[in-house]
Amino acid sequence: MDDKKLKIGVPKTEGQLSMMFTRGGPREGAGRKAIGETKKVSLTLTKETWDELENRCSTLHCSKSELLRGMIESCLAK
Repeated sequence: MDDKKLKIGVPKTEGQLSMMFTRGGPREGAGRKAIGETKKVSLTLTKETWDELENRCSTLHCSKSELLRGMIESCLAK
């Protein structure tokens, strides 16, 4: 097993002994911070509407989620 050092530890989430690498791995508080509550939604649109949505995302350099979030928030803010 390479030159990587191992240590035995008790992860916070499990409570069982396990072998852990001394470097890397998930860290508490790491990663992208949440901006709200995530709920999965299925949305049916025509192919033309999906194409236009993807064109706008490409033009604005944003994801579909960002574009749809902005559209919904601006509509509900009125």
